[in-house]
Amino acid sequence: MPEYRIAAIPGDGIGAEVLGAGLRILEAVAAREPELRLQVESFPWGSDYYRREGRMMPEDALETLKGFDAVYFGAVGDPEVPDDVTLWGLRLAICQGFDQYANLRPARILPGVKSPLAGVTGADIDWIIVRENTEGEYSGAGGRVHRGLPEELAVETAVFTRSGIRRVQKVAFELARSRRRKHLTLVTKSNAQRHGMVLWDEVFAELAADYPEVTTEKVLVDAMTTRMVLRPASLDVVVASNLHADILSDLAAALSGSLGIAPTANLNPEGAFPSMFEPIHGAGFDIAGKGIANPVGAFWSAALLLEHLGQAGPARALMTAVEQTLAAGVLPPDLGGSATTEEVTERVRRALEGENA
Repeated sequence: MPEYRIAAIPGDGIGAEVLGAGLRILEAVAAREPELRLQVESFPWGSDYYRREGRMMPEDALETLKGFDAVYFGAVGDPEVPDDVTLWGLRLAICQGFDQYANLRPARILPGVKSPLAGVTGADIDWIIVRENTEGEYSGAGGRVHRGLPEELAVETAVFTRSGIRRVQKVAFELARSRRRKHLTLVTKSNAQRHGMVLWDEVFAELAADYPEVTTEKVLVDAMTTRMVLRPASLDVVVASNLHADILSDLAAALSGSLGIAPTANLNPEGAFPSMFEPIHGAGFDIAGKGIANPVGAFWSAALLLEHLGQAGPARALMTAVEQTLAAGVLPPDLGGSATTEEVTERVRRALEGENA
């Protein structure tokens, strides 16, 4: 009987609320699967930890997490702590430290959910955005000099390596090949960024020759925003740099109904380190403590976690329960309903147990 060790990091704001809901649902999934056992250990790292200790997580945190099969993450961010401190001190430290170079962000319109785009249905939006996750515009290379003086200078260097580009594009090609449409769109800005983005184009053309069954195209990032809105059905799998995919995936979530439903998987595909799974909505301090945070993004992320662990059946069961709940009209406020976090969670749990959603 497989037993998987899961490290849970609730983090900040609504992170604790949605991750708590997600852990309850994972427990319900395991209860219905006699061959699945999950051992969860929680770590109270985040902005409150920073206020006490002066850092977002312990110095040996990565060493601690290495012993787990996956990391289940809530959110990071605090209005009283600078954003660069919270992000680089926790989430990005884990992503880069564990070489989680492939960030997968599915986007589709779930049953019972309406897109803000008139006439657009689930047949039109069923995408996976593959984001390079460890270098590019978020490499952390750069610095500031002459601080506080009129001539203060800040340099932010985007770092693109052939190996880094190739490995994430290969993930995207393999993913596209596995899907029905077998279509892959590369997003760059190589007309204006003529070094790193041109390298992205060149590596893509080289890899495309190894995947003749995959239909490919290249779209500039500004044109991609209009394409997603005006011709959503023309897209399938999308691959882009760290910054571009970060922005486009938020747009994809909004077009699918709400940022609250969107999941992400930060993958180390080779399995040398644990991968990390999280909703993309952030800490949401404006609604924290009100009991109305949408837990669907956390549930979907839990399904991606299970799938990554080789538990495709339980992952499908979880998503089916989520879809049944939403289709029955149990919607949180960000999806136009009035259901609380607890009510959505309870209905998903009941659906997993075979009760009417």
